[in-house]
Amino acid sequence: MGTANGHGPRAMRVVIVGAGFGGIAAAIELRRKGFEDIVILEQGPGIGGTWLFNSYPGCACDVPSHLYSYSFEQRRNWSRLCSLQSEILDYLRDVARRHGVDRLVRANTTVTGCTWDERRGRWSVEVTDGESIQADAVVFATGQLHKPALPRIEGRESFAGVSFHSAEWDHDYDMRGKRVAIVGTGASAVQIVPEIAPKVGRLEVFQRTGNWFLPRRNRPYPGALRAAVSTLPIVQELRRLFIFYYTEGLTMTIRHPRTLGRLAALRSALFMRSQIRDGELRRRIWPDYTFGCKRVLFSSYFLPALQRPNVEVTTEAITEVRPEGLLTADGRLHEVDCIVWATGFRTHDFVLPMRVTGRQGRTLEQAWGASPRAYLGMTVPGFPSMFLMYGPNTNTSGGSILVYLEAQAAYIAQALCHVRASGAAAVDVKADVEDAADAAVQARFAGTAWEQCASWYRQEDGRIVANWPGYMRDYVAATRVLDAEDYELVPRPEAAPVPAEIAGGARV
Repeated sequence: MGTANGHGPRAMRVVIVGAGFGGIAAAIELRRKGFEDIVILEQGPGIGGTWLFNSYPGCACDVPSHLYSYSFEQRRNWSRLCSLQSEILDYLRDVARRHGVDRLVRANTTVTGCTWDERRGRWSVEVTDGESIQADAVVFATGQLHKPALPRIEGRESFAGVSFHSAEWDHDYDMRGKRVAIVGTGASAVQIVPEIAPKVGRLEVFQRTGNWFLPRRNRPYPGALRAAVSTLPIVQELRRLFIFYYTEGLTMTIRHPRTLGRLAALRSALFMRSQIRDGELRRRIWPDYTFGCKRVLFSSYFLPALQRPNVEVTTEAITEVRPEGLLTADGRLHEVDCIVWATGFRTHDFVLPMRVTGRQGRTLEQAWGASPRAYLGMTVPGFPSMFLMYGPNTNTSGGSILVYLEAQAAYIAQALCHVRASGAAAVDVKADVEDAADAAVQARFAGTAWEQCASWYRQEDGRIVANWPGYMRDYVAATRVLDAEDYELVPRPEAAPVPAEIAGGARV
């Protein structure tokens, strides 16, 4: 390592916020690169991220497990194509334990703020008990799907029965025989409804917009296939490769809505028509937007569940919550015992409302204004050695977020190796680099399905802030090698400037 600034090599402390798939991936990669002073701060009781908090009935991943798992830790004994929540949680805990990063986690620790200390050239990370942790770099692995969103409906707090968000499921509440309302028909509701419909007395499903569906039965693997996968590594490798390009194909239909997208929509429509026999129900729940504009859902059980005699679908808007239940725009009061808010997450907040203050006292909220953005979804000008995982424009509509998280972990490790070798305090992405990259990302959405309706991917002004506009392979290629010319090295305080041969355009 170099001895820039006359200080020589130094140990670097990295604070990772979040112990989900992103945080664990970052910790493993950083340890591989020789970073030992790492602490993972987790507000929950332990490792797991979204798979720890989401435990509703039927909770599972809709991406096949051979792809929704780390490439370097392939498990060959998955019980089915798309694993259930408990199996995914066990997998992540096992990986963390095998790589020795489970002991780096400080659970039940909420980060309240992070401040760049210009005088020391370090971050000060504040936690709820008042402790201030000093760090040379901060990695926010808090994701996009961790802050439950509750609708702003008059009287929501007045309901006299039991209510909770799907990500905060009340397992002590016995729904058997009860009148239950589930508000929302997104990815969580699609898994919940088939599970609880046979148990409740009456189920009312409140839909705002319809969804495009593709089939997924997700039955346990037959014994012969399980044996082949567990004993022959090549079977696992080929399945993962096939799933990778199959899901890239879904992205392709979204990128080309007038050609491939129409074929995918036809396939979806034929499947949905075969599942919905009731013509009136079909008319009311049918999507009225371009295939792929919103998240495409995978289920072979949700649509049949809507046709059970004890299930009713309401498409009228909810205007008010009363102690007895939900009032809809047609003046009808739907009396229920329980309300499940399957209304998604505050996906555009990212690390906010946590207060993050960078150089010259400027906050991340001020830097972003109304529109979150980051270079490659990871770095923001004016916030040295601060990295985001699953940040702006890194969501995927067709593939696995773990492909992105692994790429980000490797990129962050490269950046910090560059800092360590140079002897500088930190790296800070150049504003013009971030501006140009953001413009290029937004330009790639032109003509795609993502632009053709309102969705949680977009802001009210139409800007898409959640999704990556291309393919998984594009993102992996874009982040494979850190280009040092994209960054400014921030000198350590009271030190000479970083030598030009180190600060220059070497590719790390």
